[in-house]
Amino acid sequence: MITVKDLLNMKVKVGEGTNNFTMSRGSFVYKQEFSYESTLDYVDENTQGNKTKLHFKDPKRNLDHYFIVAEDNGDIEVTYEGDDEAINRYWISFAANSSEHIYGCGETYSKFDLKGENVRIWVAEHQNTNRIGRKLIRELLGKKPKKVLPFNKFESYYAQPTFVSSDKYFVHVYIDNYSEFNFKVLNQTTLYLQDKPHFVVKKADTFEELSSKLSDLLGHQRQLPDWVYDGAILAVQEGCDVIDRKIEEAEKKGIKIAGIWSQDWCGCRRTKFGYQVMWNWRYDKEDQYSNLPEKIKEWNEKGIKFLGYINPFIALEKDIYEEAKAKGYCVKDKDGNDYQVTITTFPAAMVDFTNPDAYEWYKGLIKNNMIGIGLSGWMADFGEYLPVDCVLHSGEDPYEMHNRWPAIWAKLNNEAIAEAGKEGEVFFFTRAGHTETIKYSHLMWNGDQHVDWSLDDGIAAVVPATLSLAMSGYGMAHSDVGGYTTMKKRLARDKELLLRWEEMNAFSPLYRFHEGNQPVMNVQFDADEELYNQLEKFTNTHVRLKGYIKELVDENVNKGTPVMRPLFYHYDEPRAYTESLEYLLGRDILVAPVIDKGATTKTVYLPEDEWVHLY
Repeated sequence: MITVKDLLNMKVKVGEGTNNFTMSRGSFVYKQEFSYESTLDYVDENTQGNKTKLHFKDPKRNLDHYFIVAEDNGDIEVTYEGDDEAINRYWISFAANSSEHIYGCGETYSKFDLKGENVRIWVAEHQNTNRIGRKLIRELLGKKPKKVLPFNKFESYYAQPTFVSSDKYFVHVYIDNYSEFNFKVLNQTTLYLQDKPHFVVKKADTFEELSSKLSDLLGHQRQLPDWVYDGAILAVQEGCDVIDRKIEEAEKKGIKIAGIWSQDWCGCRRTKFGYQVMWNWRYDKEDQYSNLPEKIKEWNEKGIKFLGYINPFIALEKDIYEEAKAKGYCVKDKDGNDYQVTITTFPAAMVDFTNPDAYEWYKGLIKNNMIGIGLSGWMADFGEYLPVDCVLHSGEDPYEMHNRWPAIWAKLNNEAIAEAGKEGEVFFFTRAGHTETIKYSHLMWNGDQHVDWSLDDGIAAVVPATLSLAMSGYGMAHSDVGGYTTMKKRLARDKELLLRWEEMNAFSPLYRFHEGNQPVMNVQFDADEELYNQLEKFTNTHVRLKGYIKELVDENVNKGTPVMRPLFYHYDEPRAYTESLEYLLGRDILVAPVIDKGATTKTVYLPEDEWVHLY
């Protein structure tokens, strides 16, 4: 437990530095240069009421630095004042319990307990070509297919300067710039900040109370539309005729369908990476979706909603980009040209949300071209790719804006729904996040899992990712049923994996499928009779849980208690604090997904209680 005394005994180092980050497909190389570093000397302290002002001096420059530690009913706030305006790097170290467990910092996939790690707080593409290449080589050679790389090899779509301790306190730092939270020294926590320090420490007697305090600080999430709990949201692409056929077949098999999700509603692009979306945000009336508005009305009459896809990029080949280019709405490079960001195999332009006119224009595309034709939801993809060497309309430093971009993107989507008068009817889900994302995003999804059994990127990564989000204050998340990232025959979804993912995701707030980036290589939900039978079984399970899940969502919205929770949330047992592959759906259901190929039995940790197997 962090106390005022611990913070009054803090050790501080300051410095001057510059970043030289380079981005490739959303993943970063982190290079930093330091031109000055100095460990501050403690001078004295002055206490007035509930505030103590710590006085430090830089022995090299003979300049003063002050930290104000204020306590209010057990909660602590730390702020900073200093004479040296050139300083832009701060290292703050304070005592920690060597046996505590650390969670949060946004969304982490390969580890849930972060004690012993150094965590970067920088939004980035979680998947990168280097890690995928290493995995494929290991699998090709048959070497340690379950091996997990060191933690520092991973980046995250959702990075947040918040951590939670098993000792029932959290620390949140008010910072958008790059930072690192270092827990490597077990009896010490070090915050490395590239902005003036300002952070809070809040404590509670229970994790429910702690989550409530965190939500009150960062924001509460919204209710999901009632219809999302009424069945599966099936992923179907390649046009209205294909959708009609698959709906008819699924209904004959007794499948309850809440919605159809078609990424390619606005057109497709076939690349070496696979079947991708043409990022031109209007329905594809020239080809596969010529009568989409009329078909959406037909599907809605049957109780089936239609969902689409959008992101902050624009396809260079299409008319929406021509309009954006003519109006100067895109992020620029240093030469004044529209910045072209390479995503997978092709470049795209990025809309500059710091330009108020561009922001409203893009919001209008959502209101008119998506909500206006009847879409009831969509994936609001990306948000992590703001280049740090770009030029923004506002003149703001892209290094300072980079982490804020996901929240701005979520805010735009949320405003579009509100301004269209569709709150409670239409929703969106995001993968990228930082501190303020919680205020605006309706639901998270865990991003692009591999269509495999790997611990760091496959089906097993979903649980620690969801639980780390939960402990960061974001209590509603789900994953693509079946995963996404496919690499031809070397990394393709088989029937067993799809079935295991179906049974796991039935116990989540949203039951949404994905075909993957190479649909023809992956087994899909309608491939054979057994798959249909299992889909019916687990869709019915999800639907039967509607009332229970809605109660959990209410609890999350009103109190901040996450829908999917770590076991220690309700069971104070040593094993519960280290368990990262099981979770509680609310208070009463423990879920232990099968994450091993070919498994017919599974050893499950059950906390001390009375348990009944659901089936």
